[in-house]
Order: sequence, then C-alpha cells, then structure tokens
Amino acid sequence: MWRCCWAFSAVAATEGIVKINTGKLISLSEQELVDCDVHGEDQGCEGGLMDEAFKFIIKNGGLTTESSYPYAAADGKCKSGSNSAATIKGYEDVPANNEAALMKVVANQPVSVAVDGGDMTFQFYSGGVMIGSCGTDLDHGIAAIGYGKTSDGTKYWLMKNSWGTTWGENGYLRMEKDISDKRGMCGLAMEPSYPTE
Repeated sequence: MWRCCWAFSAVAATEGIVKINTGKLISLSEQELVDCDVHGEDQGCEGGLMDEAFKFIIKNGGLTTESSYPYAAADGKCKSGSNSAATIKGYEDVPANNEAALMKVVANQPVSVAVDGGDMTFQFYSGGVMIGSCGTDLDHGIAAIGYGKTSDGTKYWLMKNSWGTTWGENGYLRMEKDISDKRGMCGLAMEPSYPTE
C-alpha cells in the first residue's frame, strides 16, 4: 500500500466530507483511483498526489463503492463505466506551513496530508504521541482526522494511515502538534488539501 497511499488519503478525505454532508458513510474505491487516474502525476501504485486524485474524482463524476471495485493492492486495468456512489465539487489547499489553518479545517472535516513516511520515526511508530525529529521529504499520503491533548498536555494530530490495523494504534497515529518547525511533524503542514462538496 506504500505507493498507493495517495489514493487512500484522497478517499479518506472524500468519504469524510460525503458523510458530513449526507449523513451516509460510504466506503469508496481506492482501486478505481489506482487503476483509472493514471494520467499526469498519478501513476497507480507508482505514486501520486492527492490534489490530482481530487481532480480525477470531479472529472470522473465521483467514485464507486469499495464493494463494487475492491482494492487489489496492485495496478489493474480501469473498469470504465463504474457507477458513482459519491462525488465532490472541488478541493482546496490549506495554506502551507500553517498548523493553525490546518486545525481550522480539520475541526470540520478530514484533510489529506503528505508526510515523510520514509523517516524511521514514522516507519516504526507503534503508539503514543510521535515526538522528536522527523524528516520533511514528502513521500507518503495520510489523512488528518482530528486533534487533541494528552493528560500531560502534549498536543497532537490524529492521523489515519493506510498500512493496516497492525501498524501504529490500530492503523492510526498521533503526531505532535504545534512544533517549532512550521512545516509540522514529518512535514504534515507543507501540502495539506481537502475536498469540497
């Protein structure tokens, strides 16, 4: 799932805004993005960008359900003509290197975030709030879904990853929030974006 992460990040943010606006939690197809959004920057499981995924979802008229087009963990042939289960109208970029702006958006909906997923601090995260140093070579897409504070006062972002439930805290992680580096922990504040409906 490492190089297909952009699809998981974009789908998580899209599922979130659809749920908020319709009241329906629809599991959407990452595989449709992997197979069909292969022009320009997005190249299936060879990597891609969340903004480009949002553009594809808009142009495609939405995405079908996960059950109709299940994840295969590999590039496949695009199944054109899939029925759209949900769509978005647009997307916005959060101002770069601004955790306060990111917090305002995350307070209302999930946000696609790029991080340095190759950093060992990130790779071997197993629980608690991730603190300390982390690189900012953006190479992995996740979704910011919330924020909070521990009992000892450490502020954190709650993130959804795509590496399965055996990684981190059942597939999620908490990353230190409001660090001195404006780019955020592992670069999380450098290129956040979110779909609009």
